[in-house]
Amino acid sequence: MSDTRRPFPCNRCMQCCKRVNLLLQTAGMDRGDGVCRHLDEVEGGCRIYASRPDICRIDRQYELIYQRTMTWEAFVDVNVAACKQLQTI
Repeated sequence: MSDTRRPFPCNRCMQCCKRVNLLLQTAGMDRGDGVCRHLDEVEGGCRIYASRPDICRIDRQYELIYQRTMTWEAFVDVNVAACKQLQTI
């Protein structure tokens, strides 16, 4: 990620990891109850964080798919809105 971009403001709520069943791209990580099989619910993190899939990397998703159609700022705003929505489910 470029140093000029603001970082994604993740608050580590883990709601995206607790609802992997909602997206086709992450459904394969569902342990059977909607929660990612790599989520460590005790420690509150990802057990494979260093080698997590591209779909779990905000900056990588932007570079691979979205940079041709929107700015980084717009992409962050869309993802922040989705994150807030997941927190209300």
